[in-house]
Amino acid sequence: MLPKIMNVLGILLVAVAISLFEVPYMRKKGLKKELWLFYILLFLGVGISSAKALSGFIPTPLDWIAAVYRPFSDFLTHIGLIK
Repeated sequence: MLPKIMNVLGILLVAVAISLFEVPYMRKKGLKKELWLFYILLFLGVGISSAKALSGFIPTPLDWIAAVYRPFSDFLTHIGLIK
């Protein structure tokens, strides 16, 4: 368990370092919309990376596409159009 926590701490340290580098410039230039977007994307990236580091299951977009089209594919298989 300790190596997983160390991975998450490493991810958080990198996120803090990126924030310390980018945020002062954005604040000085008055880039409020970009700063919000930066925080949202950084939060998503840290969350997904932390979940992956903790061996969590992260579905890919292909999983969602397959789930949407599976009933249609099953129907086409049932009526004999595809095998």
